[in-house]
Amino acid sequence: MGNPNFLPYETIVRATSGELEAIDEVLQHCSKRIRIAAIENGHIDRDTEDSIKSRIVAALFKFSFDEQPYIKTE
Repeated sequence: MGNPNFLPYETIVRATSGELEAIDEVLQHCSKRIRIAAIENGHIDRDTEDSIKSRIVAALFKFSFDEQPYIKTE
């Protein structure tokens, strides 16, 4: 089993291909960090939070996998 702090590779691949459920999984996984980054003067700035989410989604669509992932064999 993988590290629970990381998103599964398959989820990231699905998100980069535009699958809405996978994109939502990515945003949910990052939600705590997004909220912390959006705090201004002790309050969550919703515009900042939305901006961060938009930039994450835009980055997902720009990302491409040029190689197959390294699979450790023993």
